[in-house]
Order: sequence, then C-alpha cells, then structure tokens
Amino acid sequence: MRSTRSTTRNHPLSLWAAALATLLGLLALAPTPAHAAPPARSAAATGLHISDGRLVEGNGNDFVMRGVNHAHTWYPGETRSLADIKALGANTVRVVLSDGYRWTRNTPEDVAAVIANCKANRLICVLEVHDTTGYGEDSAAGTLDHAADYWISLKDVLAGQEDYVIVDIGNEPWGNTNPAGWTDPTIAAIKKLRAAGLQHTLMVDAPNWGQDSQGVMRTNARSVYAADPTGNLLFSIHMYSVYSTAQKITDYLDAFVTAKLPLVIGEFGGPADQWGDPDEDTMMATAQQLRLGYLAWSWSGNTDPVLDLATDFDPARLSSWGERVFHGADGIARTAREATVFAGTGTDTQAPTAPGTPTASAVSPTSLTLSWPAASDNVAVARYDVVRVSGTTETAVASSTTTGVTVTGLTPETAYTFAVYARDAAGNRSARSTAVTVTTAKDTGTPGTGCSVAYRVVGEWPGGFQGEITLRNTGTTAVNGWTLAFTFPGGQTVTNMWGGTPTQTGAAVTVASASYTAAIPAAGSVSVGFTGTRGTTNTAPTSFTLNGRTCTTA
Repeated sequence: MRSTRSTTRNHPLSLWAAALATLLGLLALAPTPAHAAPPARSAAATGLHISDGRLVEGNGNDFVMRGVNHAHTWYPGETRSLADIKALGANTVRVVLSDGYRWTRNTPEDVAAVIANCKANRLICVLEVHDTTGYGEDSAAGTLDHAADYWISLKDVLAGQEDYVIVDIGNEPWGNTNPAGWTDPTIAAIKKLRAAGLQHTLMVDAPNWGQDSQGVMRTNARSVYAADPTGNLLFSIHMYSVYSTAQKITDYLDAFVTAKLPLVIGEFGGPADQWGDPDEDTMMATAQQLRLGYLAWSWSGNTDPVLDLATDFDPARLSSWGERVFHGADGIARTAREATVFAGTGTDTQAPTAPGTPTASAVSPTSLTLSWPAASDNVAVARYDVVRVSGTTETAVASSTTTGVTVTGLTPETAYTFAVYARDAAGNRSARSTAVTVTTAKDTGTPGTGCSVAYRVVGEWPGGFQGEITLRNTGTTAVNGWTLAFTFPGGQTVTNMWGGTPTQTGAAVTVASASYTAAIPAAGSVSVGFTGTRGTTNTAPTSFTLNGRTCTTA
C-alpha cells in the first residue's frame, strides 16, 4: 500500500532477484492438488461466502468487487468519501483501520459507524487492520495474532453483518525477511477467529509486502484454505511494481482460478516509480476476463500523491490514475455491479431514461461547459458519464453527479461531438443522449495575460526521476483552459502525470490542463507533477509556452 505512514513499494528492490526465479517457477498449485475439492462448509451460508472458488452473496449470486481503498484511520473526518466513491460507480470499499498497535485504535463505535456508512451508500465493506504491514522487516509492525484479538473485540459490532462485511485480518502482514514465516501465523489467526465464532468471509493478504514475490502464499494457499472450517476464506494479492509484465500477472491470477481458490486483487497501482512500471492494463483486463475483484490504492491522502485517485478527497479532481481506474477500459464505471443484497429480494435491473440533449456554453479555444436535462430512474440517478463520439467510437471524457461538467484540454478550432449517459446506483446505464457537436474557438491570445513557469526535479533514482512544473498567471485576467509546451533537452520521457494530460513526440511535450487545474486566476498558479525516465543527465527544459505564448522561467 501507499499511505501517509508507509509504502509497499519502499521494498521491492530487494525482491527482484527472488522474483525473477520464483514468479517464473512457482508451480506449487499443481494439477492434482489444484483440482482437489475444497473443504465442506460447516454451516449454511447466511451472507457473503465462498462457493466453488468464487465469492458469492447469500443468495448464491457471484459478487465481483470493483472498488478502492480508503485510509479512514488517518482521515476519520473524511466521512463523505464513501458517498463520493459510490457516486463514481464502485461497489466495494476497503477501509483502513488500526488495532492500536501502531496507530490510534479505531473504537467499536467508530467501526460500527463505518459499516453503517458503507451500507447507507450501498457498498460492500472490506475492513482491514493496517498495523501488521511489513511484519518481520518493519520493526513497528504488529502481529496477526494481535490483529485477530482486535477483530474478536469487535465481535458484537460485526455480528449480523455477514451480508455486508468482509474481514481482512491484517494488511501485508509480512515483509521480505523470511516470508515463509507467514504461513503458520496466518493459519493460527484464521483458527482463532473461527473458534471465537466469527462467520464472516475472511481475507488474508500475501507476504512480501502483499506482493508474494517469492510465491509463499501461492505455494501454501491450499493448506491455508483447508485450515478454515467454514471454507469462507479469500486470498488477496497486492500488485505493484513486481507485476510489470502481462505474463507475471496472468500466471499468478490463472493459478488460483485453475485451482478453484478464491482470489482478489486487494490493492494495485499503475503509475511507474523507481522500482518499476506496474502493468495495470493487464491487471484490470484479466480481472474482468476471469471475473475477479480488484480494489485500487487509494482514494486520497497519500503523502506521495502519485497513487491518489482523487486530489484532496475531491471527486471532481480525479488524477490521471483516478480517471484510469474509474473511467478507463475495464474500469469501475464500466464493470461494477452493485451487490444484490442492497436491492432487497430482487435486483434493480431498470435503467434510467436517457438524459436530454446536452448544450454547450463558455466555449473557449481549449475548454467548454456542457449541461443537459436530467434523466429519471425508478430509484435514483447516481451519476452521468460524458463521452466524446467519433463515428462508432466513444471515449470517456468526464463523470458528474450533477447535470453539467466542464471539459478541458481541447484543441482550438476543432469540432467535437459529445453525448451523455445516466447511470443508477445498481450500475444500470441508460441509452445515450442525442449528441451535440461543438467547435472550439479560435485561439487569438488572451489580452492582459502573461505567464511564468518554474520547473524542478523533486527526486531522482537510476534511470528515472520525479518532476514538478508550476504555472503562474502573471497577467491581469484569468486563464481558463491551457496547453503547456516544452522540449526536454536530455532525452527524458514522461511516464505518468497528475494535474495534466501529457502528449510527447520525441523530445517535444505538450500538456493539456486537467479539469481541476484548468483555471488559473490572475496572479494565481497551479502545479503539475510527473514521473519520467532519464539517461545519465537530467537537464531541465529552458523554454515554455502556455497557449502559444512564451513564458518567463523562474
């Protein structure tokens, strides 16, 4: 995980030698044991449970998690976040809690409120203890046994919530030091919780900071699963920089599916960093193909903002990572289906009516505002998805919980066609609205405006770096929508960006503003951050233009 306090990916450099050998050769889930029947459940299921290697609801319907992680224990005041996460289409949220070993213990009253908030927003709630992160390597980490005692102390709060709550015993409960030590404490914690009477589906995270780079969880999954007398055990793999190739991802996920052992991608990241470039496209596509759940890290609040899906907990300011997770191919908005338990005895299968035809206003060279008449639904419309239409191709542009949105990063004097879909909380999508075609204005320059640009390298590592660009409006009128252009002098390339959308051809880079950085008031500034690759040198660009105007450098 990435958090305000620790980072999964602080440790993968020590994993590569082992990962190279083990990820190619982990064959412990061999055909004979892989097809052995799982242990019989001890009682009839009353809520979320495992059946034939799948996570299902009490009524037997498959439930495929599509959601994100939320750092509740460090941001207990951000109670609006679950509603915002739901409005963007998620059906699950994994909530960070503390058992008091390392951080402030979440009280029974607080946990009960979290569960109630999840249920009010029609989200399945995965609760996890974070204090176990990196045990054996991080001296501050607590044990799985301590975490199990915490869950037992919450027994009265958890009782009766089996339809809505999954208990993740401990986050990333082993580091890279002797990861084989993970197996016995994991089995012991499972048995302890079952002996105490907890019937919920339990989730167990892998060692190696969740990434199982040495295959310990994969090798021992059958024996760990057999230790649960109820059979309601779900394995969780965290996919970060170790999973940089499609082969590694598909090999791992396929092994569990073939073995009929239940698995979810409990955390994953996409942006590249100094340890590698996770292949999030394959993670999401394969999870969709295999009907496996995934939970992206994380909603907001990381001190390193690369993995913040939303900036400052604002759903209207999704990062490029957030746009990818919520609106991209195989993303949450396109694939999530609400748990049927929230629909009572049946499922809401009625889609909203189509929204009215959108109209455009405030058309500038690089942005415009769309508004449309509301759709209607038998329950409620949760959000609207705006798409750009080109022939038979649609490209997601924005999502809004209101009947309007501002689209930025457009090209001057260019015709664009937009349409809108409505979606309800159950994931039902309406027919498409009538489309509207709008031509952006000619860029004649903005009187009374000027600009300055400050470029700095935040950090460097072999072959890569993180940079920041601050744009300041030195004029007397506001800038609404912008395109920044510059040239890298040392062969650098942008690999990921937040605050703008980059396009690079050779050394030339153009950056279109994001929705939350488009407006720069007079004397105001916005910042764009990015990670990139570099050679032996990392010389800063010396010339920048903003909407075609040359800026001074600071």
